[in-house]
Amino acid sequence: MLRGVDAILAPATPSAAFAIGEKGGADPVEMYLNDVFTVPVNLAGLPGISVPGALSADGLPLGLQLIGRPFGEEMLFSLAHVMEQAVGRFSPQQWW
Repeated sequence: MLRGVDAILAPATPSAAFAIGEKGGADPVEMYLNDVFTVPVNLAGLPGISVPGALSADGLPLGLQLIGRPFGEEMLFSLAHVMEQAVGRFSPQQWW
């Protein structure tokens, strides 16, 4: 077991978020593969939280995930709050 590690920061998805309406009729396997980075955390029963990291070149959100120790949700909430404060808020473009 790693000692002195409170959380691991990793990508939440292999690509940026989808544009609105882009994946309306997407293949279920393709959609599953977009969540593939979160699956091991869920199977291991570890707490995880997704936070915004930045914007892609196309202006779409890039997600990060924080993975914590078992029953370490309180630490993850604190870390996620600090990250969100550091990154700032992203305002989506009006699409309607």
